[in-house]
Amino acid sequence: MSITLPLIQRPLISYRGRFAPSPSGLLHFGSLVTALASYLDAKHQNGTWLVRIEDIDPPREQRGATHYILKTLEAYGMYWDEDILYQSQQTELYNDVLGYLAEQKLSYRCNCTRADIKSLGGIYQGHCKDLAITDKNSSIRLLNSTEIYQYTDIIQGNVKCDKALAAEDFTLFRKDGLFAYQLAVVVDDIYQGISHIIRGCDLLEPTARQLSFFDTTGCQPPQYGHVPLVVTPQGYKLSKQNKASAIDTKKPQKTLLQALNFLGQSPPKELISSSVDYIMQWAIKHWSTDKVARKNQIMLTNR
Repeated sequence: MSITLPLIQRPLISYRGRFAPSPSGLLHFGSLVTALASYLDAKHQNGTWLVRIEDIDPPREQRGATHYILKTLEAYGMYWDEDILYQSQQTELYNDVLGYLAEQKLSYRCNCTRADIKSLGGIYQGHCKDLAITDKNSSIRLLNSTEIYQYTDIIQGNVKCDKALAAEDFTLFRKDGLFAYQLAVVVDDIYQGISHIIRGCDLLEPTARQLSFFDTTGCQPPQYGHVPLVVTPQGYKLSKQNKASAIDTKKPQKTLLQALNFLGQSPPKELISSSVDYIMQWAIKHWSTDKVARKNQIMLTNR
């Protein structure tokens, strides 16, 4: 069953991409790779590239991170084409969508804790679906009738996800009173008319859930492409949570070329003496998703 959400989706007639960092830390090499791939794919196709700040989880946010993220993008020659969207300013829209889903009986409240779900195998089995819970301090789950578990990825090809996870009634609103990622990301992609999303392979499985949510809304989903994750020699994903080092913004040319090499673009070595803008011009002209490795992750070597 699909619905018409209480928002207007722009017709997906042109390329509109986006980079959506959370202000939980500064940009590291892994996030640079993702931002760069997203930017180059948009610009190579004469598209629009947006920046969205995912600031809906205040306990995890680092003070001043948003400012430094934006300055870092500019230092690396990535400039957004429209005003930045802050998810913290989307509260009214998210609540409207939650209200509409409830009216259409496409969501329900749930009192299960993570510990409860873990004790029952780790996949939520719809325990609260028929309990008609009204407690405002409970979470809200989507009644997932689509169960999409495979899709075609621009970079990784045919992607298959865990069927049980794909069938789960996933969370849209958390018990702690915060909007869940799956709600905010899909609603904002609809709201901004996003047509293409290039991001990291850590989101391969969440993409299946987002496609299920798009199907429920009746809105056209974007095309997705996932680049390999940057991992340490120990096998850990390079991330803010793992306290990955922030990238240098004073002399970005070397790191920019390393990111292009990571993405398989093989820039000429002599570009090291060029300006950032010139390197980006070369990168936009020569960008190809076919050159990006069909791998979930690639080990970070000495840079």
